[in-house]
Amino acid sequence: MKREASLYRTVSRTAVSASITNARDYFEIYQRVSTDLPYLELDRIGEELWRAYVDGRKILLFGNGGSASLACHFACDLEKGTVTPTRRRRLEVLSLAGNVALMTALANDYSYEHVFAEQIRTHLSAGDLAFAISGSGNSPNVLKALEASRELGGINVGLGGFEGGKMKALCDYCAVVPSDNMQIIEDLQLSMAHALFTCLRERIASHAEIRAKVAEAS
Repeated sequence: MKREASLYRTVSRTAVSASITNARDYFEIYQRVSTDLPYLELDRIGEELWRAYVDGRKILLFGNGGSASLACHFACDLEKGTVTPTRRRRLEVLSLAGNVALMTALANDYSYEHVFAEQIRTHLSAGDLAFAISGSGNSPNVLKALEASRELGGINVGLGGFEGGKMKALCDYCAVVPSDNMQIIEDLQLSMAHALFTCLRERIASHAEIRAKVAEAS
């Protein structure tokens, strides 16, 4: 499945400030960056997550370091947190950063650059979502995974930072935190993941409630 790359609005990045010497300094910068988040692009990603749920398509998440932690966290939220008593379909989600034995085996036998791409080739079918999380957007293993997804007809989604890096051009949808402070980028990526999850959960719950009412009336 081929999709046109999304249009990205240009925002000014909030630079790392040498004057961050106390908690208030940090959170003042955090607040300034949060007002410039790409909310429209986040809503587009949310719509794609919803369509993946409706169509029964998989979501494969991956990233390094703190992004690996977020991939696992987000996978947990999406899989467990979207369960409702009346829903007919479950969301199929997998964090490619969760199996340490597999990742080290792939890194040992191929290279670390292939730890996600090889899993993409195993699990992804055309139309599935390859969901990359990266601060810099330039991690070789993230880029190779997105390239593999493109080859297989996947839909590429990203959460990035700085100016998006090379990852942005490989994504159909990419929400970039406009900052070059890595800690603030990771903080806000977690918040964006929670926003996406919360909106999807509410949409699934509302859909299930409507279906239940229709079933009762019929």
